[in-house]
Amino acid sequence: MKPQSRLLSLAVLATLPALAMADEAAEALDPILVTATRTPIALQDSIAPAQVIDREQIEASQATSLQELLAGRAGINLTNAGGLGKQTSLFLRGTNSSHTVVLVDGVRINSADLNLAMFQDLPLAQIERIEIVRGPQSSLYGADAIGGVIQIFTRRNAGSFAPHFQLGGGSNGLRQASGGIGGSGSNGWFGADIAYQHSDGIDACRGSATLFTGCFADEPDRDGYRNLSKSLRGGYSFNEQWTVEGSALRADGENHYDGYYNYSETRQQVLAGKVRYTPSERLSLTANVGRGDNESDNFGDFGVRGSAQTHRDSASLQADIGVADGQLLSTGVDWSQDNLDGSSAGYLVDSRRNTGVFVQYQARFGRHQLQASARNDDNQQFGNHATGSLGWAMELGHGLRVNASYGTAFKAPTFSDLYDPWSGVPTLDPEKSKSANIGVSQHGQGWHWGLDVYETRIDDLITYDAATFMMQQVEKARIRGAELTAGAVLAGFDINAQLSFTDPRNRTAGSGQFDNWLARRAQQTARLDVDRRFGDFRAGLTVQGAGKRFDDADNAVKLGGYGLLDLRAEYALTPAWSVLARVANVFDRQYETIAWYNQPGREYQLSVRYQPK
Repeated sequence: MKPQSRLLSLAVLATLPALAMADEAAEALDPILVTATRTPIALQDSIAPAQVIDREQIEASQATSLQELLAGRAGINLTNAGGLGKQTSLFLRGTNSSHTVVLVDGVRINSADLNLAMFQDLPLAQIERIEIVRGPQSSLYGADAIGGVIQIFTRRNAGSFAPHFQLGGGSNGLRQASGGIGGSGSNGWFGADIAYQHSDGIDACRGSATLFTGCFADEPDRDGYRNLSKSLRGGYSFNEQWTVEGSALRADGENHYDGYYNYSETRQQVLAGKVRYTPSERLSLTANVGRGDNESDNFGDFGVRGSAQTHRDSASLQADIGVADGQLLSTGVDWSQDNLDGSSAGYLVDSRRNTGVFVQYQARFGRHQLQASARNDDNQQFGNHATGSLGWAMELGHGLRVNASYGTAFKAPTFSDLYDPWSGVPTLDPEKSKSANIGVSQHGQGWHWGLDVYETRIDDLITYDAATFMMQQVEKARIRGAELTAGAVLAGFDINAQLSFTDPRNRTAGSGQFDNWLARRAQQTARLDVDRRFGDFRAGLTVQGAGKRFDDADNAVKLGGYGLLDLRAEYALTPAWSVLARVANVFDRQYETIAWYNQPGREYQLSVRYQPK
């Protein structure tokens, strides 16, 4: 098959994942990656550093939350405010937690007010795969993609229609259940799932009312969490030219806290639709529509203390054109409308539109690979912003490959940055960044490794100043880092290791915080996963941890590093029935990722799963 025809065929397969998985030819193309180029490519062909976590890996990990699944992975720093279901922030490559675009089935879920993704409320039971792309991606995705893009795909169904479910429990009153049904036919696929998770929780915060620190309260109680999620999805191929698919995900959460807020009710909802028309081997057109909703009501001792409802409507049209052998041109337009409805904060501005136009060129010339993209975003509040990127890779033989890339990105200040009545500064300007990456990798039979080094410089970085309780604009920040990943199958053991070093610094000349670490980012993070199957029995372990970090921009509050060990086992009673057991934080390590906020100690879990093969 000609190279450009293969690229377009991959694009078609990506729109119907279940049909792709059912096709033997498609299996040979796995693992595929869509997020790095907005077109399907082989993961090892990505010029941007990337990682894919599939459903098999999710189930093997026995993680209870998305936070646990992502912890310690390359380039990722995580903070959590008190255990399961509590506010979780992700810092990708040392950038701010609002510098990562998070997509669910192609729909952006970052909230319109804070631009944060509610990682804590995204249930693993509803996730099929996760793609993590590190480095600037504004030239493809527009504002906010300074650190990278994380895309989450909801469950897919292949093969004959069949049910599946899992039931379990564990320490701290953990109860969880999930199940669904789905499958595929000759022309389409369909699935539906529901999941429930409930924990009595831990004491989220060790604050002190006397010292007026931490949570501004001393409430030594359990702070529980409950989540109920539902999803529907399906796709249909009318003929070789026309395909459609759609998905819907809704997660409702109930959370208890310590301090000013004691309880909250949240809702996260994502609706996505896609139509693809492929009139020839050289042309494919894709239209996407979506809506993301984030809603919360927060309660204190005397009733409602705050509420917010944010909505983002979006649409895009993309054309992929095979211009010559091994060359693919993609161009398109993205539109979005952000709205804040019913916010108790009473922001001065509560809506804005953005229209982005982009073009991308991908090509192979012998051992060389090229990717170039450019984009202009017209933001209703902040005008036009142009971004671009250029990437190159070369095969050296024996599976060895080198790559280099450079990209620019930007982020518009959020509604909260500008208009929050307690901390907002209406004069803030958009943030701008420049990033460079150099990498080397090698793939062999049953093993691989990769090393990437990078530098990101950000102008007008927006941060929170704890001394003034206001947002501030750091004139300059510089982030340098390196990421080493490796994996191998040795004597039946599946081994995967990830090690990251990040040096995030305030580089504003003359500032009292010059050369300080950016807050809440550890310099070192690491993760090691080892799994082994012995007939019907499978065992594994995860070791992950992080070095020290500072909780504030002044670097006055230091949090120590930590290391955690998790053990897991699984036994197949029959091909469909399995019993699973896990011990998390085996050595009962006490640690914090945010000052004053506790993390769970040793926890036990036991569950049973029914999943026909």
